[in-house]
Amino acid sequence: MDAELDPEDAKIITLARSARARSGAETGAAVRDTTGRTYAAVDVSLPSLRLSALEVAVAMAVSSGADGLEAAAVVAAAPELTEAALAPARDLKAGQVLLADPSGRLTATYLTV
Repeated sequence: MDAELDPEDAKIITLARSARARSGAETGAAVRDTTGRTYAAVDVSLPSLRLSALEVAVAMAVSSGADGLEAAAVVAAAPELTEAALAPARDLKAGQVLLADPSGRLTATYLTV
């Protein structure tokens, strides 16, 4: 992981990687709310429900009472995130969304406010 990365940001990348590895999912995500609590999730793909890992992590934060995010991280093999993929983090005014590859190497940072 990038040696210059803030330790709290490195933590959410690690959480996203762990969730992804534990479940064998394509994508993992983690968010940190404005009180410092973290939530990690993976993609949900059911016949009646499809959610991205970031959508699930944001939903977990909201259902736990969060009204804002400091940061979010997505771990995936994707080279970039689309505007639609960033939307859940924007809804809660996350300052940034970090994209890391499966090894945890930061590949992009998106400012969302």
